[in-house]
Amino acid sequence: MTAPVAKLALEDGTVYTGRAFGAPGETFGEVVFNTSMTGYQEVLTDPSYKGQIVTMTYPLIGNYGVNEEDCESQRPQVEGFIVRELSRIPSNFRSHASLQDYLAENRILGLEGIDTRALVRRLRVRGTMTGVLSTTDLDDASLVHKARTSPGILGRDLVREVVPDRPFAWKEGFTSKFASQPLPTRPPDRRIVALDFGMKWNILRCLVQVGCQVTVVPGTATAQQVLAFEPEGIFLSNGPGDPAALDYAIRTIREVSAARPRTPIFGICLGHQLLGLALGAETFKLKFGHRGANQPVLNHRTNRVEITTQNHGFAVRLDDLPADLEPTHINLNDGTLEGMRHRRLPIFSVQYHPEASAGPHDSSYLFEDFRTLICS
Repeated sequence: MTAPVAKLALEDGTVYTGRAFGAPGETFGEVVFNTSMTGYQEVLTDPSYKGQIVTMTYPLIGNYGVNEEDCESQRPQVEGFIVRELSRIPSNFRSHASLQDYLAENRILGLEGIDTRALVRRLRVRGTMTGVLSTTDLDDASLVHKARTSPGILGRDLVREVVPDRPFAWKEGFTSKFASQPLPTRPPDRRIVALDFGMKWNILRCLVQVGCQVTVVPGTATAQQVLAFEPEGIFLSNGPGDPAALDYAIRTIREVSAARPRTPIFGICLGHQLLGLALGAETFKLKFGHRGANQPVLNHRTNRVEITTQNHGFAVRLDDLPADLEPTHINLNDGTLEGMRHRRLPIFSVQYHPEASAGPHDSSYLFEDFRTLICS
């Protein structure tokens, strides 16, 4: 059976024609690329990708199917998915469905058979662009017009589309139905509140593993709602979109840190950016962002290089960092800020993802650092 035709149009007028997979339809979003060779299911279900059409640079995707354990949220969050070649026959003992069936079930449109290398080169030169992916409208001029008139990422609040409805307790650590026994986990003897702006589940597992009793609250929560749980530590999660658009989150972080200056705060990705804004720093949009599992970062405190997993299109401006904030990690590819800490208060954050999933584990020590601050 011949796959239906699908087209991707970019706002600069470029159009790519390929084959559709997943669900038919039409969607728009910021077109970005991820350089990971594995972990496509984690990419698909990462809420940070809300509002984006993701292109995988590795040419063959779908070869190990999808499974129940590798999800980072309840469902796929991407607006669309682009690959060079889709593997329709998964081969892995953990697989319970093909990527094709998984995307169709969750009504996500995919595109294969285009020159993804050419697309990525264009995004690297021109920067990320809004695009429209469609199986229903195949007129080039119409699609380009839609791409040029669709909303961009700047100024949009995408967090409200992915936050939980109400607070809940998270107790799941690193267990596997294929393991002979659960991985060792400390008793949950430290109360933390995790502000969920679109959090990956593996972050929560990492917090549980180091002995945190985790209460998750929506990222829209007020300072009063956060402090009502009497946390010994506060975690700020990853999430999608422009941090400068989240005035309510910036206000909550600023009020919490002022009301409880000795309570440790740890932020990852969007949480890092929001923390910077709350403490007087500025953020800016990167040309094409950092998305992949092989980003080199220099830890200034140890003078060692860490290979990290990253997924972000914005960054905290290093040049105008307030005097109270000390840079701790720098990206070795472009010199952007990857981590910081407060010089007087127990507050620190990183731009990358120490929970990996998928990716290297070089930075998993940061969860231990958070617990150490709570216990001190």
